[in-house]
Amino acid sequence: MANRLAASLSPYLLQHADNPVDWWEWGDEAFAEARRRDVPVLLSVGYAACHWCHVMAHESFEDDEVARVLLDGFVAVKVDREERPDVDAVYMAATTALTGQGGWPMTCLLTPDGDPFFAGTYLPRAHFLGLLDNASRVWREQRDQVLASGAHVAQRLREVTGPPAPAPVPADVLDGAVVRLRSQYDEVRGGFGGAPKFPPSMVLEFLLRHHARTGSADALAMARHTGEAMARGGMYDQLAGGFARYAVDASWVVPHFEKMLYDNALLLRVYAHLWRVTGDPLARRVAEETADFVVRDLGTPEGAFASALDADTVVDGTSHEGLTYAWTPAQLAEVLGADDGARAAALLAVTDDGTFEHGSSTLQLRRDPEDATWWSATRARLLEARGSRPQPARDDKVVTAWNGLAIAGLADAGALLGRPDLVDAAARAADHVLATHDVDGTLHRTSRAGRVSAAPAVLDDHGDLAEGLLALHQATGEARWLVRAGDLLDRALAGFVDADGALHDTAHDAPGLFARPASRSDNAEPSGAAALAGALLTYSALTGSGRHREAADRALAACGSVAASEPRFAGWALAVAEAAVAGPLQVAVVGEGPEADAMLAAVRASTSPGLVHVAGRPDAPGIPLLADRPLVDGAAAAYVCRGFVCDRPVTDAESLAEALPRG
Repeated sequence: MANRLAASLSPYLLQHADNPVDWWEWGDEAFAEARRRDVPVLLSVGYAACHWCHVMAHESFEDDEVARVLLDGFVAVKVDREERPDVDAVYMAATTALTGQGGWPMTCLLTPDGDPFFAGTYLPRAHFLGLLDNASRVWREQRDQVLASGAHVAQRLREVTGPPAPAPVPADVLDGAVVRLRSQYDEVRGGFGGAPKFPPSMVLEFLLRHHARTGSADALAMARHTGEAMARGGMYDQLAGGFARYAVDASWVVPHFEKMLYDNALLLRVYAHLWRVTGDPLARRVAEETADFVVRDLGTPEGAFASALDADTVVDGTSHEGLTYAWTPAQLAEVLGADDGARAAALLAVTDDGTFEHGSSTLQLRRDPEDATWWSATRARLLEARGSRPQPARDDKVVTAWNGLAIAGLADAGALLGRPDLVDAAARAADHVLATHDVDGTLHRTSRAGRVSAAPAVLDDHGDLAEGLLALHQATGEARWLVRAGDLLDRALAGFVDADGALHDTAHDAPGLFARPASRSDNAEPSGAAALAGALLTYSALTGSGRHREAADRALAACGSVAASEPRFAGWALAVAEAAVAGPLQVAVVGEGPEADAMLAAVRASTSPGLVHVAGRPDAPGIPLLADRPLVDGAAAAYVCRGFVCDRPVTDAESLAEALPRG
């Protein structure tokens, strides 16, 4: 018999709709019920592609005894962290403060007022039942102590999670960030730190921009080495393209198999930019394959992009991690025949002992095959065979911020790589998100199958979607994207900045939590402040708006302390700061025909982090960079402006290329 979660739009919550647990969704009704019954709240937070969330669900939430204990002594609340990042953020701060670490599933006990008095992550069934039993006893016998403890934790978190003092991010901080990153760099395997290893997409973007501005060989070397190491390891899907969430080892061999939209959106853009500066065919191939994966495997019927493919594959009710993706030598031989199977095993590092579980191996491509034609046919055969295996589930909710990142990546890469189909896919997604999620002047966080949820948009939804629309404006020259981006940014400035000028992740009118989140560090995606700073900076350069440039500087300064002290967790803020130091460099190409196309290609080949551009007819309505930019003697021309001071127009691609930085 389905519980309350059956009415949810969240695929994660729907995974728990058949649990015997009497689940509630997050909201005032759940806490009112806890007050009415005078019991604590059990808060469980996870997401659909999370492996350990599935494990805890199977061990505990599908168990009748656990369900009975929860029903007797608690109000059980289930939250999709991707739908409600605000809820996740404040209770993850509590979990980290109380335990020294975080992760999902997150398990918290709250007072009926929402104050946390216990926090943890995955708990085996026996430990979970022990926790519930102890919590019920303490709630009955030591109520005052529990309430005082929860109130104290909440107050301390309010004190330490508020917005930090602003700190600008000048050129010397950027130089220092490269030095600090080098000290944490894995010289042998690429990336930063040890296992597990996450793709440092935003840090790589910073390093590429730093190289473009300063010529730093060290920055480029770290970006190029890491890019190749990730692309040749098992974390990259050598058959279908796209990256898994992270590698459990330091050598990028064994992934945690979920494939997230935000990772792939950010990485396809990084690899396109890596190709631009190096011309490396591997970088171009990975950028295109990752973009194709996003469009093909994450595209929704409505034109937007789904959130993720699951880490696990379910067979006969049992979850198996990696079942879809791992291979044995015998399985390769079964598909390809003995000779080609052995050849593929040698190429893809599939061994008798295996690199994964039960003698199976993830697929690596540590070198390019000598016979590209053979590999192309072999790859197609293996992919077809893999398609007949059980497949991971897809979390098909549409998240505003992540679609914004995908729109930016597809528009940018499509324009740079000469793939208009990718730009078209970005435009379809933008049309859907704007039509479905932006309702009566209010942006919403998620939708599913065209139905928008009530979950409020947070700061990064506004910043990332605006970023995508501005990339689409530059790829297409259409004024409508610029207009909608400006509207989003103005609403963000009105709704997320308090009286003291500090940015928050939630809007003034958002449902209240025990603390108002104001993160300044990147996690798997740009922080809200960094996302807003980047979009504001680009918008100001495209429009000449001093007001938006000042707001960009303030938003960037909000991230300054993290950028200076922990650059690994401020990659996007550092990348935005590179653009702020280098720019604005504005290029307008007016006119049509082969020479205009050639000049536009020259602009897109420039690596300057501060460059914005647009192409179109002179004085095209709604596009400030094209205003007062006439043709030259009836021919196409390009206008290059630095800090709003313009050079004489040029009329050929060679002269334009000489006038632009190349990195």
